Amino acid sequence: MNFVADEDVDGPIVEHLRQAGYQVWYVAEMASGTTDDVVLAIAREQEALLLTADKGFGEMVFRQQLLTTGVVLVRLEGLTPVRKAMIVVQAMDEHGQELSGNFSVISPGTLRIRKIR
Repeated sequence: MNFVADEDVDGPIVEHLRQAGYQVWYVAEMASGTTDDVVLAIAREQEALLLTADKGFGEMVFRQQLLTTGVVLVRLEGLTPVRKAMIVVQAMDEHGQELSGNFSVISPGTLRIRKIR
């Protein structure tokens, strides 16, 4: 499974995913300041899930109906970056295949998956 991590994703999440064997393109390393529509397009071109902490991608996917291969919104405020990373990697390991083509939200103790039409 491949990911494009938006620049607002904590670096330890990216590193833990890579250490777990996932391919991750990190916008903060590639082109910081890239607009959200371009980030979404990169994820689509790479056939990767978009990993983000930006709720604005929900607007883009559901209201503007922009095409995506899937979005994972990380909502883990108040946790340390390392704890966030552990939760995200665990969610990917356990549910990764279910996330493709969907808008998913990871929050403490919860993974919500919503189908994108």
